[in-house]
Amino acid sequence: MATDIKDTARAVEAAAVMKLLPARPRLLALGEPTHGEDTLLDVRNELFRQLVEQEGYRTVAIESDCVRGLLVDAYVTSGTGTLDEVMEHGFSHGFGASAANRELVRWMRAYNEGRPAPERLRFAGIDGPLEITGAASPRQALTALHGCLSARVDADLLPCTAETLDRLLGADDRWTEPAAMMDPSRSVGRSADARELRLLADDLAALLDEQTPHLITATSRDDWERARLYGRTATGLLRYHFWMADTSPGRMTRLLGLRAQMMADNLLAIAARGPALIHAHNAHLQREKSTMRMGGMPLEWWSAGALVSARLGEGYAFLATALGTIRHQGVDTPPSDTLEGLLYALPEDRCVIDAPRLATALGDPLPAPRVSPWFGYAPLDPAHLADSNGIVFVKDCPQD
Repeated sequence: MATDIKDTARAVEAAAVMKLLPARPRLLALGEPTHGEDTLLDVRNELFRQLVEQEGYRTVAIESDCVRGLLVDAYVTSGTGTLDEVMEHGFSHGFGASAANRELVRWMRAYNEGRPAPERLRFAGIDGPLEITGAASPRQALTALHGCLSARVDADLLPCTAETLDRLLGADDRWTEPAAMMDPSRSVGRSADARELRLLADDLAALLDEQTPHLITATSRDDWERARLYGRTATGLLRYHFWMADTSPGRMTRLLGLRAQMMADNLLAIAARGPALIHAHNAHLQREKSTMRMGGMPLEWWSAGALVSARLGEGYAFLATALGTIRHQGVDTPPSDTLEGLLYALPEDRCVIDAPRLATALGDPLPAPRVSPWFGYAPLDPAHLADSNGIVFVKDCPQD
């Protein structure tokens, strides 16, 4: 068995990854089993460099706010702002504090210096403007969408004025009320104003699509793509707030599914632009249904990766990352009868493994699932092996 596993292991390099795939995918998704470990981000950064240099990839997209990500993209493509500014304001979930993320942005800006626009690297966030405690106000996305249209489209075609939007939106803090995550009655998502905003956002997004030829000619494809991002973010946020106010048993499942759909829509837009490396939690990128327990209740939903894979087929590839230890978080050497334990016995500190071949080599029954002693780390489910194109294994994540 150990020999069979060792035979599937290769260094984590672009060439080795591509040998696992039937063709170069539009989206190569690299998952991670935990957040906040720069060791895993270092692996991502090096793989992206190789994909750029050897395979013609031009975009990296991470699990961060898609609207904030526009600031990072503007910096890496044209030098707008400063590195400190984009690290502070261009990331959500605290990811701007990561040294590895900073190095990625710095390297991308240096790579782009002096290159023509078609050859420049691009950055994108794939998440909606969402945090664990709730969702952002739709103000930024909705007013930006309206602004894009009002500057280029006859005013008679617009469903409302900017003043109407401002009145209906009201104070932003009523949208971002933290208590609404656990108490639907504290959400503004089903108020009369919110319902009217959903209709207006839908009309604005439809008008954007109707005016596509004119808008691309009058501005640029990049401007049009940015407006579409504002449109899907505005409609997605208003839909999310609507379900924040729901009191049915399906509330949390719907919220998880809506977040996944917002991610998937962003991924499909990125795929239309060209090949990209995607980096997010394994649970967001896997082809199987994602599961979790909240308040003692089991929840399951189709992840962004599952939604995109269903659309793109071989245009989507998924590498799940598994790891051995995060000792500073209490995750010690994995038991030898688990998948991570078998991989930990390999001599390599980092390797990529053919997941379907590994599943065949392991046979039935599969190794026991590893039990995580820390809530922030999700072990790999052995039952999902055959649905991954590969497994990236990192033996140890030392404390930074």
